[in-house]
Amino acid sequence: MRARKDKNIDFSDSPEWTAEDFKRARHFTPEERAEFRAAYINTFGHPPPKRGPLRKHPSERYVPTYIKLHPKIIQWARREAKRRRLGYQTIINEELLRRAA
Repeated sequence: MRARKDKNIDFSDSPEWTAEDFKRARHFTPEERAEFRAAYINTFGHPPPKRGPLRKHPSERYVPTYIKLHPKIIQWARREAKRRRLGYQTIINEELLRRAA
């Protein structure tokens, strides 16, 4: 499922930054990064996870393909996608996976 932005999040406890806030902001030093990493390993017993998108197992990765579908299928998928706030290709994929199981 694709991550999406929620417009109903309450940010009242997180005020917007002022120019002064940005002036005080700084990057972590290499020593601070090393200290954080050591504390993480000490707490959890393994290094912090790598940043970036999650990698799927090779058996779960999508295969790019081209397929012709009837316009009614596309219309249905787009309506359903709009209702569920997902991509229409995700809807088609989920339906095919459900029927393949």
